[in-house]
Amino acid sequence: MPAASYASVPARSRGRLHKEAESATRSAFQRDRDRIIHSAAFRRLEYKTQVFVYHEGDYFRTRLTHSLETAQIARSISRVLGLDEDLAEALALAHDLGHTPFGHAGEDALDEAMRPYGGFDHNAQTLKILTSLEQRYAGFDGLNLTWETLEGVAKHNGPLLPVKGAKTLPEALTDYVARHDLELDTYPGPEAQVAALSDDIAYNNHDIDDGLRAGLFTVADLKDVPLVGPIFAALEVAHPGLDQSRLIHEAVRAMIGAMVEDLTAESQRRVAAAKPKSVDDVRRLGRPLIAFSDEMRANDVALKRFLYERMYRHYKVNRMASRARRVVRELFALFIAEPECLPTDWRALCDGSATLRTARMVADYIAGMTDRYAFKEHHRLFGPPES
Repeated sequence: MPAASYASVPARSRGRLHKEAESATRSAFQRDRDRIIHSAAFRRLEYKTQVFVYHEGDYFRTRLTHSLETAQIARSISRVLGLDEDLAEALALAHDLGHTPFGHAGEDALDEAMRPYGGFDHNAQTLKILTSLEQRYAGFDGLNLTWETLEGVAKHNGPLLPVKGAKTLPEALTDYVARHDLELDTYPGPEAQVAALSDDIAYNNHDIDDGLRAGLFTVADLKDVPLVGPIFAALEVAHPGLDQSRLIHEAVRAMIGAMVEDLTAESQRRVAAAKPKSVDDVRRLGRPLIAFSDEMRANDVALKRFLYERMYRHYKVNRMASRARRVVRELFALFIAEPECLPTDWRALCDGSATLRTARMVADYIAGMTDRYAFKEHHRLFGPPES
């Protein structure tokens, strides 16, 4: 049972869109977590990658391992802050379900292809998977998760209203909130805020791990990066001659620990100042309750800048990304022009070439592919890649 007065309480959940009897053995949020784990979309994360394409090396992280690592961090933080660990875990496990194959390169290519039809957004796609595309239950489409879990997924990066600039909300969001209002103008509950920052902690630190092991940069290259450089330097003094693999592991372990400790301390400071009495107080606070300190946010920005320059834009990664974008573009172009090339069940959902409905079906089909399956589909339709 959560200890904090501002935690989400499963017994007081706002419920599910489709009424169901409660479980005799599990809380509402535990059931959400279990439904996510048993979903087809969650299983597919095993062959969807973060930075590297799946066949580049079995050691590198996939969306599945990243989601599990994020969930572990989210549970640990929630335990310290007295929040509902099961809800935080469910959100951490679900947060990447809407990602396309090939990481951000695949998403960029699909968003570009979908621009005439409203674009593509992986957070909105996650909500669509959870509320309609997973089709397993007799009484409803989707997983019929609680309001709190769906709210946290939709508002992974904070409030979505008012919309800034000329942007519009993705169709998957507007369609669902018309039936089940997720209050997109407020911050999410504290467990969702924990899951979002746990995502940052996990991928920043594990991208350092993967980047070093892939040889995209060296420990020496990190010496001027705040937080990271001093941790490596201190470990080299404390453990002279430590082999590279152990050094990397110890450094990543120390960095995760430092970021978790900073986040819990800063969040506790904000709780003491804001004195929220309920989870709705957190939503209406007007600013995040769960956060890093100013110093750690600056460290995070510096680390992201380093990773962008030295890893995400590395020529080896660029080559993989270029091929990935070409695969997604060519698959989309073929299926939108010739939907009869889609598998029978997907073709039945289309209503002609180059229509909005068909474009959305094609985007759903491609977004659901694993890296491996996308390559196989492309090979079947266009032949093997050039040698």
